[in-house]
Amino acid sequence: MITTEAQERVRGWFNGRLPEDWKQTAPAITIDRDEITVLLTLPDVEIGAGASAAGAAETRAGRAKAFREDTREQRIAIAREAEHRFERKVSWGVVIGDRSELFTHLASPVMTRLRQPQRQVLDTLVDSGVARSRADALAWCVRLVAQHQDAWLAELRAAMDQVDQVRTKGPVA
Repeated sequence: MITTEAQERVRGWFNGRLPEDWKQTAPAITIDRDEITVLLTLPDVEIGAGASAAGAAETRAGRAKAFREDTREQRIAIAREAEHRFERKVSWGVVIGDRSELFTHLASPVMTRLRQPQRQVLDTLVDSGVARSRADALAWCVRLVAQHQDAWLAELRAAMDQVDQVRTKGPVA
């Protein structure tokens, strides 16, 4: 588990390190054991009157692509510094209007042992075309749980933060 203090250190570092024009809105920074994801919010693009939803989506996609290309060297330099400092990979993404796009990011392998009933669930998702593989099906299940249980997961994380705080106040061995 990543402590609140560690999260604040990472957020503080990025807040001080990112160029000012990338911080018109505070970046969303997500941290886990393997990766730091920095999601920057860019100003929405000008959409002409009468533009279709598909046209607006493509305009935003083009703006995201331009930002990715124009800032590549600077993002790589910042990521290298952060990776050395925090011992985690750094991934980037942008939000433009209603479009969110992650650039290259980790897909960490996770080993698990499943009994036949759980494997049958995954196989049903694969056989029905919902997922391409058991790994894809398992990722789909995790996303579904996260989507429907956000409040419970947030409460669980807050409780884990409390446990970490109590541990740090405990006796020293």
